[in-house]
Amino acid sequence: MAINNPYQSYQQNSVNTASPGELTLMLYNGCLKFIMLGRKAIEAGNIEAKNTNIIKAQNIIHELMVTLNMDVEVSKEMMSLYDFMNRRLIEANMKNDVAALDEVEGLVTEFRNTWKEVIQINRKKQFSQGGQV
Repeated sequence: MAINNPYQSYQQNSVNTASPGELTLMLYNGCLKFIMLGRKAIEAGNIEAKNTNIIKAQNIIHELMVTLNMDVEVSKEMMSLYDFMNRRLIEANMKNDVAALDEVEGLVTEFRNTWKEVIQINRKKQFSQGGQV
């Protein structure tokens, strides 16, 4: 009988019960994690780990791209920025370019922070309206 890892169970529950906004926040956080691991791998000269982690960051950017609602004007601008980030990640991977990783990390951090703020504002609105009859 297999013993479940409590951490893995918690992570799976977090994903299964998260709102779409929280899932997007998780994607941004994951992207930042893989960028950081890619940077560390470049600095350590570990080409395989660099490639694996940068590709994971690219996969997250791709996921963010396919979730955009292109009927909304801001999505077109986001698509351009995601495409730029993806190209910079490819360059970072090909050229071991830490500066390119830093650039993408800065953009993803801004998106993540903005997204986090939007979630907090929506929660405050939701809870303030929940007490009214």
